[in-house]
Amino acid sequence: MKSLFIFSKCLLLMLLSHSVKSNEIDRAKAWEHFVNDYSKQVRQKLKEKSVPGAALSITHLEFGDLAKGYGRTKVKKGRQVNGKTRFRLASVSKTFAGSLAAKLAAENRVDLDKYVADYLPIFLDSQYSGLRVYHLLSHSSGLVPNAYDNLIESRMSYQDIYPRLLKVDRLCRPGICYGYQNVMFSLVGNVIEQATGLSYETWLNEFIFKPLRMKDAGVGYAHMIQDENYALPHVKGRKYWHTAKLKKHYYKVAPAAGVNASAEDMVVWLKAQLGLYPNVLSLDALTIQSRPFTRTQRELKRRVWRKYVDHAHYGLGWRIYDFAGETVYYHSGWVQGYRTDVVVLPYLGIGFSLLLNAESGVINQLTTNFIRDAIAVVRENEPQ
Repeated sequence: MKSLFIFSKCLLLMLLSHSVKSNEIDRAKAWEHFVNDYSKQVRQKLKEKSVPGAALSITHLEFGDLAKGYGRTKVKKGRQVNGKTRFRLASVSKTFAGSLAAKLAAENRVDLDKYVADYLPIFLDSQYSGLRVYHLLSHSSGLVPNAYDNLIESRMSYQDIYPRLLKVDRLCRPGICYGYQNVMFSLVGNVIEQATGLSYETWLNEFIFKPLRMKDAGVGYAHMIQDENYALPHVKGRKYWHTAKLKKHYYKVAPAAGVNASAEDMVVWLKAQLGLYPNVLSLDALTIQSRPFTRTQRELKRRVWRKYVDHAHYGLGWRIYDFAGETVYYHSGWVQGYRTDVVVLPYLGIGFSLLLNAESGVINQLTTNFIRDAIAVVRENEPQ
């Protein structure tokens, strides 16, 4: 009788083990099928809109990665885009600034609660004397949105632009209202240099890109054009995309818009956001950057989001959404000739990035479709 009981127990364990393995195989197949279908969707939509080139990055902590190039670096006589082709990230660069600041805060190198004036005396005895470091990174300085972006696009240097912020009357006290910034946001680079003695670019290169082995990533115009494997910008004429001149303007605000990276780099960046490289971005740093500092109500009205997004905030260099009941970290980028998106679903272990070398709105629907369908695939195939 005892032997029969032991046999029955072993049989039950074997059946349960087989069921678990079968479920894992089914989940892996479902994810692979989704990624393949989505990749085909991207190719089809880019072809429909005649977008010259793109770089797609997808990662799943259980089921692997995809880093893929589409199209060409320019419409005429361009190189084939591959996994190592560099794209301008535009404002997706802000995610690197937010993560770096959170890293330095977690390591007690920078105090996000300190006044900016403690690091940059030019802000003493000004209407922005109450401005704190986290206000810079969460777009809650109280300044009118996009203050002095027009000067970024001029020949004026960043060093000559940012002191002019002191002359702009604020809309509200720091921490009260949301106003998206590039110049004000980039002051975090000045703060980091004053606090640590190392430049913002040095911190990114030596303490983010190198340890993560983001081999194609870097900062600035010179880095972008170091060899021929980079995607040139494109703007739409009446009917066709035209290759535009790569402009230096927004490279002058490096924390806001200065990073270049490839599809392979973005896979690594997504994994770092999902906690796979705690020696570079610790759990403490990831927690700090994802605190919802500022409400961004207008995001709830964005056409592609409004059916799905219930809550919208800005953390440190990252937007934070409740998308169909799932937490999503997100940022987009747009400079002349480029559109970019990055998405992290932290509780599902999923990351996504799409980089275009054209100012095409097709990216809005493609990103929305990925988030919506990735969530659906995971929920439909959850372990029983």
